[in-house]
Amino acid sequence: MNLEEILNKKVTIVLIILIALSPLFAYAAEAVNYSEPLENTAEEVGAEEHPVYSGILPDYTVPGIDPYVGTLISALLGTFITMLFAIGIAKIVAQGKKDGNSEQNS
Repeated sequence: MNLEEILNKKVTIVLIILIALSPLFAYAAEAVNYSEPLENTAEEVGAEEHPVYSGILPDYTVPGIDPYVGTLISALLGTFITMLFAIGIAKIVAQGKKDGNSEQNS
């Protein structure tokens, strides 16, 4: 097993642990009455929301499901989409480097 495989395995384990703990973070934030600073400022100045588009997972939850389960689903989906995007970019960059090396060798 080479270093890259070991690092990939460790990163994957850390991501799985963080995703599993995400409901705990949401619970802890609620327990200490945490709220976003921007939302606090908006309330102080009387700003109102006028969303044009609410998104597929508004407020990082799934409508109609327990908020903690919805947060977990949102985290899983967001992580999956982000990883797909990162893997796609990595493959494009790797292909570009491979193409660049073959041009230099010609």
